[in-house]
Amino acid sequence: MSNPRRPPIVGRFMQEEVALASRNSGMPLEALRYDVTPAGLHYLLVHFDIPAADPGWKLSIGGQVSNSRALSVDEVKALPQKTLRVTLECAGNGRGQMSPRYPSMPWLEEGVSTAEWTGTPLAALLAAAKVDPGAKEIIFRGTDRGIDRGVDHDYARSLSVAEAMRPDVLVVHSMNGQPLLPQHGAPLRLVVPGWYGMASVKWLARIEATDVPFDGVQQVGSYHFRTQAGEAGVPCTYIRVNSLMAPPGIPDFFTRRRIVAPGRVNLTGRAWSGDGVPINRVEVSIDGQWRDAKLDPVAGPWAWRGWSCEWEAVPGEVVLACRATDAKGNVQPDEPVPDVTGFGNNSIHRVAVTVTGEVG
Repeated sequence: MSNPRRPPIVGRFMQEEVALASRNSGMPLEALRYDVTPAGLHYLLVHFDIPAADPGWKLSIGGQVSNSRALSVDEVKALPQKTLRVTLECAGNGRGQMSPRYPSMPWLEEGVSTAEWTGTPLAALLAAAKVDPGAKEIIFRGTDRGIDRGVDHDYARSLSVAEAMRPDVLVVHSMNGQPLLPQHGAPLRLVVPGWYGMASVKWLARIEATDVPFDGVQQVGSYHFRTQAGEAGVPCTYIRVNSLMAPPGIPDFFTRRRIVAPGRVNLTGRAWSGDGVPINRVEVSIDGQWRDAKLDPVAGPWAWRGWSCEWEAVPGEVVLACRATDAKGNVQPDEPVPDVTGFGNNSIHRVAVTVTGEVG
């Protein structure tokens, strides 16, 4: 192979984006080999700072309820427990591939992972608190505080009462069988299966029932699909159908182009969709020629589904791609759906490969 030089480039990255990319981390795509992403490889997005966990941490439940409560972490752990395998994806995953690109966390496609989360169903907590019949939404407040869009606030999101009462929405304390790590929301966080990750509020400290729509910054000022600036847009909720291919062969350090030896190659990856909708088809393209991949058994309603496809690699340059179809007939688009802030990019994943006899 040639070894092209990389001459210095005049100009700078936007400092703010470099800082965000240094603080947050994506899942290396080779980690697609794991059914359950190891905690240290799980993607991470922290809006503000990682708050300290007070040993006397309490989770308060109040607002439009008739039985306000404040529970310790041990009291939450003493409640009936459930473990769910859940795929979480950042709503901004894929933003860095879009043009023009919105200045924020410059995800390419690594903002997704799957973990096993253990906690107590939120519905049981709300039932014990006796939410008022007139309540419309449940607000979830974390202790991570900062300024966004000029507003000083704790990170907070809301769900409708009906959505919050789904039996698989959890207040969790453990990830992959171990206590939550500080960066993943210790000691308690919310996990909302099927939704983009912004709904799964970390460092959860307060739950409030309200009879008016929540107008917090992260609820109304962000996380909306918008085709043009200034429009109200549509709230980001359920994850769009998506898939990724585990990188075959070995990488070139700088370009990440894949180098593969000739012969039979087993291509593998993962596919997922939101709202509990199963994946029922994955296709793989070899230079534009599509074929069906073999699907692994379903691992649960909220977890990604593995797939594989045999490829007979011959020397040359080739572009591989994958696309998924879910049970509702939703198919990944060839190109990103235009979005002002870069949310919801679920376009097909392409992988450039050089097949050469020099590596094997």
